[in-house]
Amino acid sequence: MMRHAEVKQRVPSLGEAPGSLLPVGEQKLPSSSLALVEFGPQQLSENRFDSIAAGLAYQPEQPVLWLNVYGLHDPAVMQAIGERFQLHPLVQEDILNNRQRPKLEDYGDYLFIATRVFDFPKNGGRLSYDQMYLVVGENFVLSFQERPTGVFEPVRERLRNPHSVLRSKGADYLAYSLLDAIIDDYFGVLSQFTEHVERTDQLLLHGREQGVLNKVQRLKHDCLKLRRSILPLREMLLTMTRGEFSLIRQETQVYLRDAYDHTMHVIESLEMSREMVADMLDLYLSTQSHRLNLQMRVLTVFSMIFMPLTLIAGIYGMNFENMPELHWHYGYFGVLGLMAAIAGGLIWLFWKRNWI
Repeated sequence: MMRHAEVKQRVPSLGEAPGSLLPVGEQKLPSSSLALVEFGPQQLSENRFDSIAAGLAYQPEQPVLWLNVYGLHDPAVMQAIGERFQLHPLVQEDILNNRQRPKLEDYGDYLFIATRVFDFPKNGGRLSYDQMYLVVGENFVLSFQERPTGVFEPVRERLRNPHSVLRSKGADYLAYSLLDAIIDDYFGVLSQFTEHVERTDQLLLHGREQGVLNKVQRLKHDCLKLRRSILPLREMLLTMTRGEFSLIRQETQVYLRDAYDHTMHVIESLEMSREMVADMLDLYLSTQSHRLNLQMRVLTVFSMIFMPLTLIAGIYGMNFENMPELHWHYGYFGVLGLMAAIAGGLIWLFWKRNWI
């Protein structure tokens, strides 16, 4: 996936009226741009606009229009698009907020879908996400992205194929294709996430535990992020398959059921990874407890070895005059030999019991 440098952070203002067009979150592109695709069974036209005025002045000629907007930070761009496609102010406000939770809303003439795409670097960096929005109308689909990610590129390739089924379908089928591309991207991200979980698990099994607890906690946090985005997507797709929206034709609902099934596979895989992360945390704590027990056993063994030696040394250190061994010529060597014999016997006993 393509990832660009983040520009700056924007924060919400308290006390603003509902529908106020204020960007919230990170600005990830210096300026907004538009990519327009219009198509029918026989023709396809693609255009790129760096100016919002030029993009909105363009008059489409094909039955279905797909407008993709890069950059969710410019209120003027959002207001112009909102006026052109008659978007509710609350929808415009939500699109400018790149911290929006995944959801589906019906506005009568169009559906509004908020979702996310994720990126998990192969080198094991932090999981990051980009906000995605879809507006699905009778003959148009608007998609809004924080920055180019390449997630929708397979859909563009299919549209360029004159024999593609997508060319003969409507806007609802295009919206399904975009959602399906997002779900396919989840499979790739989850595969990379699972690989990192397995690598971290191997570090634990081989005893390389330096910094592993931080890695496990990060994996746990990333797993929660994925879960909070994929579970609402499952509910969205289930709602769209029930025939409650007039904009979604019955033939498209069949494909949405297939996308729902794919989402269930993603969730099942995610739950397996989540269990692995939980097991790793338990394994780490058990390993630390076991290691502490081994260290305490070693210390106890050495204490037991030196305890009788300390007793003997204490007895002969009392300096009484009537101790017969004090005047024996070989007393010093005899006591040392006795102490060595006791220590050797205890070491042999503990070794036989696998305590050392």
